[in-house]
Amino acid sequence: MTNPESNRQHRSRARPSSARPPVRPRVPLRQLLRVASVAGGIQFGWALQLSLLTPYVQQLGIPHAWASIIWLCGPLSGLFVQPFVGHLSDRCTSRFGRRRPFILGGAVSIILSVLIIGLSADIGWWFGDTENSRPRAIGVFVFGFWILDVANNVIQGPCRALLADLTGKDHRRTRVANAYYSLFMAIGNILGYATGSYSGWFKIFSFTHTPACSISCANLKSAFFLDVIFIVITTYISISAAHEVPLSSSGAAHGDQGAEASGSAEEAFMWELFGTFRYFSTPIWIILSVTALTWIGWFPFILFDTDWMGREIYGGDPNGGPNYDTGVRMGALGLLLNSVVLGITSLLMERLCRKRGAGFVWGISNILMAVCFIGMLIVTYVAKNIGYLGKDLPPTGIVTAALILFTILGFPLSITYSVPYALISSYIDSLGLGQGLSMGVLNLAIVVPQMVVSLGSGPWDQLFGGGNSPAFAVAAIAALASGLLAILAIPRSGGQKPRTQA
Repeated sequence: MTNPESNRQHRSRARPSSARPPVRPRVPLRQLLRVASVAGGIQFGWALQLSLLTPYVQQLGIPHAWASIIWLCGPLSGLFVQPFVGHLSDRCTSRFGRRRPFILGGAVSIILSVLIIGLSADIGWWFGDTENSRPRAIGVFVFGFWILDVANNVIQGPCRALLADLTGKDHRRTRVANAYYSLFMAIGNILGYATGSYSGWFKIFSFTHTPACSISCANLKSAFFLDVIFIVITTYISISAAHEVPLSSSGAAHGDQGAEASGSAEEAFMWELFGTFRYFSTPIWIILSVTALTWIGWFPFILFDTDWMGREIYGGDPNGGPNYDTGVRMGALGLLLNSVVLGITSLLMERLCRKRGAGFVWGISNILMAVCFIGMLIVTYVAKNIGYLGKDLPPTGIVTAALILFTILGFPLSITYSVPYALISSYIDSLGLGQGLSMGVLNLAIVVPQMVVSLGSGPWDQLFGGGNSPAFAVAAIAALASGLLAILAIPRSGGQKPRTQA
């Protein structure tokens, strides 16, 4: 296989010194802000998915030990779909640009999938489900859920790549763009978790409450209808703000190395992509390793955060009384507070990384994440030994401690949503790969750990008597290891070190 770096240097030598590409003016920050707004619509749906769907699948009749298997599509589709979409978007010659057609297609797919999920109980009922047996509803739900995960992977890579296209080689502005993206993720989270924590949507949208769809189901259905409206608005704002130059009419569509991107991308998809790993520098491998460990830490929390609140804190059962639903709504409130901190941190991100170094900030945030997971284990232990579980609502102190832990986790989550993407975009640029494909490379370090957690967390929890604590213990260890690795091994320059030209 041809070395992408050698090709890049060869083309650099072949170009006459006087034939320098024109300097592209910097994209205004307000334009980057508008382009990043689509993250709010995406994350609104994600927030509903993360806070409500694990409890909902158990209410449909899927056991807790199997609930994590439902989430396996996310990492599976991320393993194949996102690199493939990144590859296609790097080479797309549409007159609408390279990234926008995929962003629009992903948004439409998300809308269709959330409608399928919201109506799954009704569809199952129409085809013969009963109150005590809902296999058809489960099948429709799983189909919609998997389509949603595929759609999310279709849209996210091109969104990140579009921001990288617009900022070019200005690494500081790349961090700002990713911070904006993280900010809108926080806004989407806040609105999504606020929607998920409200229990009265079935009264406002009374048509959602049907014989097949209980009150909790009607609230979920209503929340997804609101998600459709929000993603339509944010997608329009984003794609109307991104004035992409078609690749066919500009060899460097907004500065993303033009011919280099198209030439290298042809070599890089899937098996060639894995072949390019041999050319990765040590810092790239470190970033990928820290990312993988970070997501081994995050994914158990993402899967079971509201379920933990409903089970371990409120002592409820998905099909056994009101305490579980109350705990799930309280967990959604905790995630809302988490998102407020995420948004505030996003505004301070660039300054933090500039002063302390991206690797140091990332490492400290992951160590804080580990401390919070240990705190959740402690709260779980205390709750079990107080004696209220199964008898009464939890004491105020227990609920407050849980909410504080959820809130603090907003800081490391903000770092996870922005710093790795800015770092990998800076370092992998030297290989001559397109930005869409670089997002796919980073995604491999995210989805493989998620697959491991999806397959193993349910059986792992059952091995130790059920509940969510065993998975959180593994998460704490992984988060601590990733934090130490980031502090000790990621160069302080964070990808801003100038590269030597041939």
